[in-house]
Amino acid sequence: MHHHKNNIYQRMLAVSTGLVIFCGILTAHLAFRMKNAEFLETSLHQSQLTVTAGTAEGGIYDRNFQPLVNQNIQYYAVVNPSPELLPELFSHAEEMTPILNALRIGKPFACKVDTCQFSSPEIHVLEVPERYSQNPPAQHLLGYTLEHTGITGLESDYDSLLRKQEDSASVSYTIDALGNVLLGADVQISPVTYQNSGVVTTLDSRIQAICEEQEIEKGAVVVMDIPSGDILAMASFPDYTPDTLGDALSNPDSPLINRCLYAYNVGSIFKLMTCATAYTQGLQDYRANCTGSFEIKNQLFRCHKLSGHGLLDMKYAMINSCNSYFIQLSQHLQPALMRETAQNFGFGTQIPLTHSIISASGTLPSLKEPNYPAEMANFCFGQGLLTATPLQITQMTCGIANDGKMPIARLIRGITKDGVTLTETETAPVYARALKRDAAYYLQTMMIASVNENDSSNAIPDTVFAAGKTSTAQTGRFDENGTEYCHAWITGYFPIDNPQYAVTVLVEDGGYGNTAAAPVFKDIADKITALE
Repeated sequence: MHHHKNNIYQRMLAVSTGLVIFCGILTAHLAFRMKNAEFLETSLHQSQLTVTAGTAEGGIYDRNFQPLVNQNIQYYAVVNPSPELLPELFSHAEEMTPILNALRIGKPFACKVDTCQFSSPEIHVLEVPERYSQNPPAQHLLGYTLEHTGITGLESDYDSLLRKQEDSASVSYTIDALGNVLLGADVQISPVTYQNSGVVTTLDSRIQAICEEQEIEKGAVVVMDIPSGDILAMASFPDYTPDTLGDALSNPDSPLINRCLYAYNVGSIFKLMTCATAYTQGLQDYRANCTGSFEIKNQLFRCHKLSGHGLLDMKYAMINSCNSYFIQLSQHLQPALMRETAQNFGFGTQIPLTHSIISASGTLPSLKEPNYPAEMANFCFGQGLLTATPLQITQMTCGIANDGKMPIARLIRGITKDGVTLTETETAPVYARALKRDAAYYLQTMMIASVNENDSSNAIPDTVFAAGKTSTAQTGRFDENGTEYCHAWITGYFPIDNPQYAVTVLVEDGGYGNTAAAPVFKDIADKITALE
């Protein structure tokens, strides 16, 4: 009897269990069909919402394919907001406002974060190159962009190349008709593909950095490769950054001006052209007596050494930068030859580097003024109407150091498609025959003596033999005490046995060339030599 009751109980249990399972299956089936119908209906109204984290633009490179822009990586988190993600996101976000705004709207958003490591799989991190670093190199040449458009410099000149292909980092979500993200649907992540196409300059970022770290309030430094004319560095002071444009515009020191391309009074550096003219006329053995001043047609010209230098030849006149000697010499020189010599070295001529980066032509006096003898006197020691840019002066120095064959300055090596090789081959260097070789040798000896036979020179490097010439260029502007503002210059080259680098330093209103500019030249020469 007991056994029979047990059987009935087991059968009832089996039936009830079966009913429960059946009901479960039926409910699940109905739910599935309902969900499926809902899903089908939703899929008719589904679309995608794409959140763009950032856009990568084409590169600007130095001569060795080191990037001058896009140097650093920024991290962006793309998130569909939900309360449980917030603590982790808040601890790494750079700004709270975009997060709080997104939470109010309840839509997926992107925000800048300081890490790529998040524990939540719902936080998608994308890498985007940062266009400008904290202190971008060669800012005056790079220029800047606004809303993905090049406004100045290389950014503007190569705008279509640099922003040709849209290379964005984004995350796409599937959303329903109301714009709500469908949870559980696949999320598509599109990282930046790093196309790396761009423009390759002649700059050497290491030399550019050496020049930019010099302590110059206002002025310029240019470094050129003597055999090719490639510009290795161009630094203009003061500098600016794309984030400080407002301050730069209101700054009385005009940081937006590229002083390397701006024309200034030149001063004694121009005596090299006077020497070249004298040599061409066969006057290289000319001697003169400096008494401290020299008068031409009732106009008194003073030498910086008021007691005078005594009897001098050309070399000692150069070492001592004696104006009195050069004024006396000027009265024997042919004005047309003097002007032609300067013209052959690029004075009075613009140097276009790109469409918008152009060195001013400066002023080359016509020497037809009524006050001709005094004008010629001023001209021969680089005063009066004569002006030139630091780039023109560096190009002149290249011409002297390159035995009279002057390379024309250039800034662009070519275009790259991959950031590793040049796809458009660079043009061969272009040269101007500025001076006969023997005359160039003569000027080299003058520049070597000016640095190395001058006991008070501050331009002598510790690690390499250099040649050069300083200038203290009068401006005709005076401070409240009646002291004239002077530009401090030096231009020179090294090593003297195998000239490789030409360097020009200008310190605007800096005073004496030997005090303000020469130590900068020395430092740059030693640091470039250390790179080798």
